[in-house]
Amino acid sequence: MSTAQACNAYLRPLRDAMDVLGGKWKIPIIMLLSIKERRFKEIQREIGVTAKVLSAELKDLESHELVRRTVYDTVPISVEYALTDYGRTLERVIGEIREWGVHHRERILERAEPLPATAHQA
Repeated sequence: MSTAQACNAYLRPLRDAMDVLGGKWKIPIIMLLSIKERRFKEIQREIGVTAKVLSAELKDLESHELVRRTVYDTVPISVEYALTDYGRTLERVIGEIREWGVHHRERILERAEPLPATAHQA
C-alpha cells in the first residue's frame, strides 16, 4: 500500500464521522438528547434552531441510527426523540472533544492581548 493509499484509508473514517457530526446543530442535539428524550418543540426552544433546520438535522441523525423518533397516538399527535444505544456511543467522544475545547479556549485566552481601543470605542 502506498503512502497516499494509507493516508486515504486513515482519513476516510474521520471524514465519515465528520460528515455525520458536522455542522452547527448535530452535536448540541445529541448532547440535549443524552440528558433525556424530548419533543420537537422542546429541542427547538432549548437550542434555538429553526423548525426547518431541526427537522432536517433530526432526519439525518435518524438515518444514521443515532436518534429514534417515537410517534404517540394522541390528539394532537406527539412525537418524541431519543438517542439510540448506538447514539449513546458518541457521549464519550463528544465529552473528549468538549474537554479539548475547554483547554484550547483557556490556552488562546491566556495568550490573547487586549485589542487596542479605537477612536469610536473611547
